[in-house]
Amino acid sequence: MDHVFVGENTEAKLYIGNLDMRITEAALLKMFSPFGKIVHEEFLLHTRGRKRGEPRGFAFIQYSSEEEAKLAKEKMHGRLACGRPLVVRLSSEKYSIQETENPSRQAGNATKTSLSASSSGQMSRTSKIAAIKNKLKALEGEGFSAKKQKQKQDNISCSSSLDHPSGQR
Repeated sequence: MDHVFVGENTEAKLYIGNLDMRITEAALLKMFSPFGKIVHEEFLLHTRGRKRGEPRGFAFIQYSSEEEAKLAKEKMHGRLACGRPLVVRLSSEKYSIQETENPSRQAGNATKTSLSASSSGQMSRTSKIAAIKNKLKALEGEGFSAKKQKQKQDNISCSSSLDHPSGQR
């Protein structure tokens, strides 16, 4: 993280991902303020290129205590906002999960680059797609659709709940 604050409690800091581009900084604060006192937030925007000034799709919110952050994580993770399920994690948790899930990430990226033009690279991609499709079928068979219906009830609408000024996306 570029910004380090004196007394920053990383256990009270949340990563919020999969944000719809229509969600504003004010709307994000409105969604997360019921869970505790927000002492700092970072709503990230693109700084270069054709998307300059547009939201990057993730943010960080720091609460005054670890308990408040855990409550917000518990209540908001997976909740739909503008039709997209929010990803909410403790910021320290985000990086440790990535490391444990894929410890050879750099090696994998090097392999991917060298194989991308070959047919074996394409087969790997095809196999991955087939595996994902099979997993989706299995989830649907296990009552995943019931969970999806519950998420629809928890959906935060972009038009009604987020109070966008007119003219904004």
